[in-house]
Amino acid sequence: MNIKNYKNIHFIGIGGISMSALAEILNTWGHNITGSDFQKTEMTEHLQSVGITVFFGHSEKNITDKTDLIIYNAAISEENPERAEGKRRGIPELGRAELIGELMKEYKFPISVAGTHGKTTTSSMVSEVFMAAGLDPTVSIGGILPSIHSNYRLGAEDYIILETCEYRDSFLSFNPYASIILNIDRDHTDYFKSMEQMYNSFNKFINRTKAFIVVNSEIPKLETAVKDFKGEIITYGGKDAQWQAQNVEIIKGCGSFDACFEGEKQLHIDLSVPGVHNISNALAVTALCKKFGVSNEAIISGLKAFHGTGRRFERKGSLNGALIVDDYAHHPTEIKATLEAAKQMDCKRIVIAFQPHTYTRTKDLFSEFVDALSLADKIYLLDIYAAREKDPGDIHSKDLMEKLKERGKDSSYSPSFEACAEELKSELKDGDLFITIGAGPVNKVGEMLLAN
Repeated sequence: MNIKNYKNIHFIGIGGISMSALAEILNTWGHNITGSDFQKTEMTEHLQSVGITVFFGHSEKNITDKTDLIIYNAAISEENPERAEGKRRGIPELGRAELIGELMKEYKFPISVAGTHGKTTTSSMVSEVFMAAGLDPTVSIGGILPSIHSNYRLGAEDYIILETCEYRDSFLSFNPYASIILNIDRDHTDYFKSMEQMYNSFNKFINRTKAFIVVNSEIPKLETAVKDFKGEIITYGGKDAQWQAQNVEIIKGCGSFDACFEGEKQLHIDLSVPGVHNISNALAVTALCKKFGVSNEAIISGLKAFHGTGRRFERKGSLNGALIVDDYAHHPTEIKATLEAAKQMDCKRIVIAFQPHTYTRTKDLFSEFVDALSLADKIYLLDIYAAREKDPGDIHSKDLMEKLKERGKDSSYSPSFEACAEELKSELKDGDLFITIGAGPVNKVGEMLLAN
């Protein structure tokens, strides 16, 4: 399929962070784009502002005689009325991941950033470095990057940098020139029923990469993940890795380190984002960029210029002298990294409002969530964000609250964002760090606090 042969393209679920970026790219290429989503958001308003027609609610009426291609994301079933109408009319369709795979064919060097955590941050770091180097990359990431005021950037035809998701094996539609593999952790348990299945999927993805991979040497069973890969394997992270961070310091919460290759210092990096996990991310970026011949100066300046993406430890404001931050973390590993980064900051107390994301993840990783959340001083639990799932009736945020209380943690359940914000108005004090945590709309709690 040549995507350029299709003029009138309809996106089902166009308001999603990835789908919206793809819609904008094709809109910029001159395609006539329409789309639908459940509700109006800032993203849908932005899409409308650039000339894209957005329908609210899914209906067969959104598919017309002019529609010649339909794009859908992994959450859209075959029973969706728009997909069903498209099939009735014989209109071809592509999944979101298949579309990305088609777009990658238009570039000389497609670059994927994969892993169960850290994809948005790391792909944003790569983008900043490539822009600092003047390489004019096309970019599609899962968050708003402040330097480009968007989640996408249309550049020249050499480089495209893509955040690459493993859910439902969507990354198996990709054929990157180079890939970063950040980690392989238990997640998406509604699809990946075992770690063996997940490793098998990552192995298939790695073997779709053409030239080289940059891979975290601390991934358990790494040999399983990279089995049969014929390209170059560049390792980073652990004591036996080719690329290591040495002379690490944490200055005002942010990392400073020497990036060393096979024991030899190559460059010194100062980060503007907090957390030890971001040192690891930056090391992966350095390894990738050096392989592409990017100068030390561009790597240093690009990483220094990166202050985070939207909803990744994003500073929102202050109330009663307490700093309010929003973070997208929704897996125990991510929450732990966020709270460990918070502990490196100068604060008296860490207060969080956590909205679990999906029933399966909450149930299957329950004990890991309790361990991670225990790093906070006070925890507010909000209702589970269902996303694509139906309530099974056997897991609730109150279960997390009770287990945290058994550990002696100050935790409580809030039945609504409004109730949580009302309690926090008197709870937050000077010197506190308050973080809204979750992939759902929990950030509204912080917005409510700042609106008063």
